Amino acid sequence: MGVLTSQKITLYYERFKDINVTFTKDMIQVTGLLTQQVHLKCGNDFWPCLVYTTSFSGAKVVANIKTGLLGKLQATNNFVNLRFCFKPPGETNTVTFFVAARILASAPYGNSQDVNMFTVQFSNRPPDDFIEIIGRVLDANVNSAKRKDARIPLTPENMRKLNILSTESTVFIQGVPRRCILRDVSFSGSKLIMMGVAKFLLEKESSIRIEFNDPREAFTIKGKFVRAENVEGKKEMVALGLNFDEAAVPMGYKIRLNDMLTSTRADYRVSSVEETPAK
Repeated sequence: MGVLTSQKITLYYERFKDINVTFTKDMIQVTGLLTQQVHLKCGNDFWPCLVYTTSFSGAKVVANIKTGLLGKLQATNNFVNLRFCFKPPGETNTVTFFVAARILASAPYGNSQDVNMFTVQFSNRPPDDFIEIIGRVLDANVNSAKRKDARIPLTPENMRKLNILSTESTVFIQGVPRRCILRDVSFSGSKLIMMGVAKFLLEKESSIRIEFNDPREAFTIKGKFVRAENVEGKKEMVALGLNFDEAAVPMGYKIRLNDMLTSTRADYRVSSVEETPAK
């Protein structure tokens, strides 16, 4: 952690201060939230809790109230410290910190009589580590919509920046694996070359596997072939444009592309990224 400049962290804080993030399975995975290590500290006691949503100004957490938590909150005038614990992908050490806060409201969670949802307001700006972890996700989400058609050609230089292992990949066409070569990637799709006949492939439901290094991870992203071109000099080959199912694009994949694009934005304005209209 601590890779981002203080200016970038401040920008994240100002841009995303009031945006809530829900801790879905995908969100937990990309942030590395260690759910078993999250607690509410009230006085000198700790209560396990689950973070349901968070922003840079507050959170909603779920906790068992049959352990005396409500009485303890009353005794401390609802002042607490929310303990977060993360192990972001690729990091060897955990990141743990407390955020001073106050409980604003409490209500039964669903139909349970044992568990309450607590609305937590942070007393101060949270630690920079927290802003960096959550801010990277929010920034990737915003830019994946804003720059969804920015295609990144998989040149050796771009592959190095993206930490993509190889252009050789696998595409699954209606569940059947086929070898292919990746030519470019974007937030919304990919161009690939494979053996086949265009008319038998267009509009077919497919998914592409894209592997990254440092840290090592792979994403299989669902989509549909929407464009086809002949490959000059190779009649048995076809170049295909795969449009991703927007709801199926993993957050980890978005972060990979966004980190690369934002860190080298000046270069990409010149020639490395091709902006294309949405198909």
